[in-house]
Amino acid sequence: MITVIGTGTGAPLSVRDGEALAAATLVVGARRHLASADVPAAARELTLGPLAPALDVIEKERTQGGARVVVLASGDPGFFGIVRALAERFGADALDVRPGAPSVAVAFARIGLPWDDAVVVSAHGRDLRTAVNVCRAHPKTAVLTGPGSGPAELGAELAYRATERTLVVATALGDPEHERIERMTPAEAAAREWDAVSVVLCLDERRALSPAGRTVAGPRLSPSRWALDEGEFEHRDSMITKFEVRALALARLGPRTGDLVWDIGAGSGSVAVECARFGAAVVAVEKTPDGVERIRANAAAHGVDVRAVHGAAPTVLSHLADPDAVFIGGGGAELPAIVAACARRARRTVVVALAALDRVPSVRSALGAAGFASDGVLLHSSRLAPLPGDVTRLAAANPVFLLWGDRPADSVNEGAIQ
Repeated sequence: MITVIGTGTGAPLSVRDGEALAAATLVVGARRHLASADVPAAARELTLGPLAPALDVIEKERTQGGARVVVLASGDPGFFGIVRALAERFGADALDVRPGAPSVAVAFARIGLPWDDAVVVSAHGRDLRTAVNVCRAHPKTAVLTGPGSGPAELGAELAYRATERTLVVATALGDPEHERIERMTPAEAAAREWDAVSVVLCLDERRALSPAGRTVAGPRLSPSRWALDEGEFEHRDSMITKFEVRALALARLGPRTGDLVWDIGAGSGSVAVECARFGAAVVAVEKTPDGVERIRANAAAHGVDVRAVHGAAPTVLSHLADPDAVFIGGGGAELPAIVAACARRARRTVVVALAALDRVPSVRSALGAAGFASDGVLLHSSRLAPLPGDVTRLAAANPVFLLWGDRPADSVNEGAIQ
């Protein structure tokens, strides 16, 4: 058996764990774990660096008669930890896992908040953009940090894109001499150098304590319905993407936790709000000041975060982070240039809604020039409408073209959170 002991978040080793360590022939762990453990003099020590060579050493040790391998890890080693790699290499039956307190649980305990409604995302050895998007979209996020993905880098990304967030940086959790819990703005975190950070909590402190009565841990559940009725949004003169169009647009956009979605020419922000309800981070670009205020009002009414940007595409797009998916509404003379600019930046999908048949070829051409496989439909729906005498007629809505382009699968990193 390989004994995996979670340590380093404050609780001392149990008698049983101490016995396993005392009998070890090989002890594996990070430098700080080995330094703080009572490793027997007869045991070999292996400081963790690259994982593959360490697994090779463990495998070689297990071939020796009487070998006893102990792996020391932080907190709960089955939570974004080494247990996955060990189980894949040696099988779950070969492991005796003894978890300690997860660093996320300890960090939230230090600030007196529950964490059953927190979204936990690892940036250790992963693309930081997913963690950034989760922080932007959710009011309570815990980020497990790593080299190049610590408080400074996270703060720099959030400093002007999520200024209302507070970062709580937990350093050296469980170390009685060096543990620190510091609360600061993203800009303050970006301006400092950091070492030995355990976890960063990103909070919208206005909503950090959600109502009681949760049943499922993690972020709030996906919405029970979407393609909401136009009456559920504030809009001007029916200038809103109709729910039939919105339903198919959402299906093609595929918004999800960890994504960033642009809504260009957002109008009322109905598409932006619906994407945010699915857990995506969303930027809504709108050129009219009253439209920007309307987007903010609709986002607040539905309890989601949408960053409303006042400006005209494509000029204003240069200041935004690259999106996973883009929705473009409207059909002005600038549409082909806007589509081309969005297609150059989108990682996965661009969806365009327009009424003018004449602009369909130029939109498809712009998508194709960017390497997207394009397709589309003409949506022509008729809604039930009452007539005098308790009878019903069909009321035709204006037809709308919905076009989309998908980046080839081999160039898309599928799965926002892995």
